[in-house]
Amino acid sequence: MSEASVSERNRINTIIDGSRFQNFIFVVIVFNAVILGLETSQFVMARIGSLIHLLDNICLAIFVFEIALKLFARRLAFFRNGWAVFDLVIVGVALVPGSSGFSVLRALRILRVLRVISVAPRLRRVVEGFITALPGMASVFLLMTLIFYIGSVMATKLFASEFPHWFGNLGLSAYSLFQIMTLESWSMGIVRPVMEVYPLAWAFFVPFIMVTTFAVVNLLVGLIVNSMQDAHHEEDVAKTDTYRDEVLTRLEAIEAKLDAKS
Repeated sequence: MSEASVSERNRINTIIDGSRFQNFIFVVIVFNAVILGLETSQFVMARIGSLIHLLDNICLAIFVFEIALKLFARRLAFFRNGWAVFDLVIVGVALVPGSSGFSVLRALRILRVLRVISVAPRLRRVVEGFITALPGMASVFLLMTLIFYIGSVMATKLFASEFPHWFGNLGLSAYSLFQIMTLESWSMGIVRPVMEVYPLAWAFFVPFIMVTTFAVVNLLVGLIVNSMQDAHHEEDVAKTDTYRDEVLTRLEAIEAKLDAKS
């Protein structure tokens, strides 16, 4: 590879990673999100539908050009960056033809808004923290599944005869218990009607709420928060190491100058 080609790729990389270019892409993403939202309005599309489609195509062309620049400048290194591959997939979905069976995929164009995550560092840290917490969350979800299965079996056996529309089978019981866990109309909507027939039903529902809503769900939140704190700590350590290396480099340069003068 010639030095001119390497120099050109380095220059493009510098432009792509620059704050001006990143801010421009961020503005285009937000603008495109507004355009895609306007496409859902029959009133707007009836009057300026052609302009909306034109602006959407311009935004898509900018995204394709950005991806092309990154592919040219980074070559295979592009595919080693998870966020770059994420951008490629999101933009690729928008290029799928909108005919016949692909019409559903065309509706996924709104996923382009998710590119805000890859452009905004703070949002990236949130998502990375969430992904890091997934292994621990899997254990919590398994625990939640066991609790729901046990609760669904018990609720079906206890309440199915009088309330088949809520607890007629395992599926209905699991859904009703999920509604109870979210505290959405759980008391007046489900539990109190059940207690009119089974006065001691509270002895089943109250412990279920205490375990799922106030214990297991908060455990999930704690795992995510802890993971994000770890991600922030690692970033702070990386910044400290970078700053230390810069200081050491400057000190070495000063020492070299002093030695040369002496």
